[in-house]
Amino acid sequence: MIPTLETERLTLRPLEVVDASRLFPIFSNATVLKHYGMEPHATVDETVHMVTNMIEGMQAGTVIRWGIVRKDDLTLIGTIGFHNLVPRHRRAEIGYEIHPDHWRNGYASEALQRALDYAAHVAAFERVGAIVYTENVASQQLLERNGFFQEGMLRQYMRQNGGAHDVYMYSYIHERQDHET
Repeated sequence: MIPTLETERLTLRPLEVVDASRLFPIFSNATVLKHYGMEPHATVDETVHMVTNMIEGMQAGTVIRWGIVRKDDLTLIGTIGFHNLVPRHRRAEIGYEIHPDHWRNGYASEALQRALDYAAHVAAFERVGAIVYTENVASQQLLERNGFFQEGMLRQYMRQNGGAHDVYMYSYIHERQDHET
């Protein structure tokens, strides 16, 4: 069971199928998905299918994904979570997106910090990776401000809009203390 997490301004709660209609404006937005590795959704059904797959992954223990909800008005503004979970090696990759109406308000950083805290202290991940298009400077800066280090470039790693894209691999390493298990 994936818990609901709180920050000062946000609630991170497990996704539900009913969220698809509220997420469609994000996943159909070419600006949001410009560096995401997928094409914008043309229909709400595509978003329903994506959210359903995420929920199935959460039930199977292969995905952790939260909806990012503003506490002040209960608006669902995006999602954040982990995929490519490898508990045996204590690692996962993180992904996130927020609707452009809510960019530059610190929400991504706030959600990222809380997700990393969960990764380290609940899920026991020692390493969280992030893959970022080389031209996605805003996401690179977000990760670096929150303790991620760029490890290198993966050439032609993602395909989108008919072309191959280079990406940077980032990592966040949680140094476990002797008293942690």
